[in-house]
Amino acid sequence: MVFLYQIIFYQPILNALVFLYNTIAFNDFGIAIILITLIIRLLLYPLFHKSSHQNMMMQRLQPKIKEIQEIHKDNKEKQSKALMELYKENGVNPFSGFLFLLIQIPILIALYQIIQSNLNVSELTHLYSFIQAPNHINDMFLGFINLSDKNITFVLLAAIAQYFQSKLAIYKIKGVEPSQAQKMANQMAFIGPLLTIFIFYNFPGAIALYWLSSSVFSIFQQLIINKKLRDKYGD
Repeated sequence: MVFLYQIIFYQPILNALVFLYNTIAFNDFGIAIILITLIIRLLLYPLFHKSSHQNMMMQRLQPKIKEIQEIHKDNKEKQSKALMELYKENGVNPFSGFLFLLIQIPILIALYQIIQSNLNVSELTHLYSFIQAPNHINDMFLGFINLSDKNITFVLLAAIAQYFQSKLAIYKIKGVEPSQAQKMANQMAFIGPLLTIFIFYNFPGAIALYWLSSSVFSIFQQLIINKKLRDKYGD
């Protein structure tokens, strides 16, 4: 498992960071992090799209789900069968959205390990043969923000961006009362950012910058998904 983690996550992220730092990031580690965040989000967009689409479809189906639960409230077997048929008809998998969340965990761990190592000589032995090892990694962003230290500003901005993305992910249908799932999604729109502050408060600023950049990209990707769904269903 450790070997696979190194090959699939750690080494590609390390090499991409160093390559970007050496080239189009102009030796600015913060810009390199923003660029690699963009690359990661583009690579994960199919998963994000599927996760978001499934989540919003589940919200859209809530009235029918509630109706089925009422009709078969005394027969759990028939209720489960009817719900599965509903999901199949609409191409919905209630559990498919977790993959996007799970895959971000090893990415965060890899970034954290890379940043904590300060990209010392021993870490640079993991570089591919065609990636040149820099003499020194400057961990300053824009010349005055130390990304090795914690940065509450980045954390707060990431929480705000996450809140707006979470609100965008709530699928509202005109003239229809919010379902229980939508009410829970509204609650999570507040809980998620609070968890972000709690989790990332003591992390290096570089990790907070990654999460901030990722949250901002999520907003734009969510807007694209919302437009596609509105065009498709006209709700």
